[in-house]
Amino acid sequence: MIETSHHAAWGMLIFLPVLLISLVCFAFWLWMLVDCATNQGLKGNDKIVWVLIVLFAHFIGALIYFFVARPKRALEGGPLPPT
Repeated sequence: MIETSHHAAWGMLIFLPVLLISLVCFAFWLWMLVDCATNQGLKGNDKIVWVLIVLFAHFIGALIYFFVARPKRALEGGPLPPT
């Protein structure tokens, strides 16, 4: 009986950080998707392409958008949402 509860404790010890990291990654992905869709600096097909990249590449697409397209927003004088 003690071994079973011991394994359950280890399972929770692993599960909780993975859950927390997953929720943070999902929130970041959702934030970048909304930011991309509302970015006034992206015109026409650029916005559609970035939304599709973020939508289908999930967290990796959100990271790419964050480091590539989002800084252009600040350079062009567009407002950046608070970080």
